[in-house]
Amino acid sequence: MLDVVKDLLVILIGSSLVSNVVLSQFLGLCPFLGVSKKIETAAGMGGAVIFVITLASAVAAAIYRFILVPLDIAYLQTIVFILVIAALVQFVEMFLKKYMQGLYQALGVYLPLITTNCAVLGIALTNVQKEYGIGYSIVSGFSTAVGFLVAIVILAGIREKIEYNDIPESFKGMPIVLITAGLMAIAFCGFSGLL
Repeated sequence: MLDVVKDLLVILIGSSLVSNVVLSQFLGLCPFLGVSKKIETAAGMGGAVIFVITLASAVAAAIYRFILVPLDIAYLQTIVFILVIAALVQFVEMFLKKYMQGLYQALGVYLPLITTNCAVLGIALTNVQKEYGIGYSIVSGFSTAVGFLVAIVILAGIREKIEYNDIPESFKGMPIVLITAGLMAIAFCGFSGLL
């Protein structure tokens, strides 16, 4: 029992901080850079990504273990996982459109982009590659999504602060955002000593 808790803790810390999906693996950069203008929208996108990645990890692990492997069609995993992710994102989009109109409009085009967010598919494939069971896949997916949320909210907070600073003309806009993201990636390298 103690080994299981230790393994889950390592996955939790490793996926969220040490191997941050955005700042270490460079997956999911489109919504990371596009939705991080305001903290509220960044937090909303992070919440949607937490839901989608966690649920996609669980469903993908179950489908892989109970359908693809027994039928000896594991080579179809990428196509099946993409379909699962697309269905989950449609569910999230319908939920937000009905119950959270403001967040739905704030996320705009970036909400459907979760479907093509390589972080969601990357984590589902990584969980299969590491041979995680359903429980481990859920923890891995959740902690990865929390790492995404932490990174996008930090970047949004920094972007809100630097908006009012005097920045040289050549660095205004996306160049300063990319420099900031690069510095954040360097800072997150400091977490590698945790494991």
